[in-house]
Formats: sequence, C-alpha cells, structure tokens
Amino acid sequence: MSYLLDTNIISNIVKKNEIVKAKFWELKFREEEIFISVISYYEVKRGLLYASATRQISNFNWFCQEVTVLFLDDLEIMERAASIHADLRGKGTLLEDTDILIAATAIARDLTLVSHDFDMLRVPGLKLEDWLSTEG
Repeated sequence: MSYLLDTNIISNIVKKNEIVKAKFWELKFREEEIFISVISYYEVKRGLLYASATRQISNFNWFCQEVTVLFLDDLEIMERAASIHADLRGKGTLLEDTDILIAATAIARDLTLVSHDFDMLRVPGLKLEDWLSTEG
C-alpha cells in the first residue's frame, strides 16, 4: 500500500508526536511508499517560516528527504479536483481548495490519505486513515 500524508499529519511528525512518528517509521520499516503533496509542503513550510521555528524547519527539511513530494503536474489530478469540487458544492459541503487538491492527488494516484481532518470523509472514493484517532 502507498500513502499520502496530509498537512496535519506532517505537522505532527515535525513536532515529534510519538504516535504519528511510530506509524511513520512502521511504514518506512515495511518499505511502503510515502508521499506528500506539494500543497502540504507549502502549507507546512510557510507556517514554520512565519513562526521562525528553526528547529522544526530543520526537522521538516530532514523529513522531506524521507518521502517523495508529488507535484500537481498531472491533468488527472486537476480533473479529479474539479469533480470533487462540483460534487461537494452541489451538496453544499464544499472544502478548501487545498484539501480538494490533496484529496484529488490521493485518488488520482491510488494512495491512502493519512489525515486527521474529518472533513475529508465527505470526499467520495477517498481511502482514508487517521493515525490520531482516539478510537480503536
């Protein structure tokens, strides 16, 4: 199985959340493919730069060496994003564009999205895991 880590999961890794770190290293040990979206890269990096979080910037830079960053260079991602947007807008349950693009990337690349964002449950066809869930 291959995974796409959402921004909130990456932030927890950078902040050294033990639960999320353990899950991440378990995947690395099993040699699973782990990706992040360029959107998440931007969201995390801008926040760390704004906060002048030097140690966390260093952690993030290291983390980015351990994963593959996926760019929005695939028209299928844009097609999926447009469909997700239209579907959710029609239902009156629209998500932020960044979340739609991340979800579309996961669907287009057949990846399991790891996220602690319950809004992602509204995206049809999205395979989702929550490493921070208090259930189970």
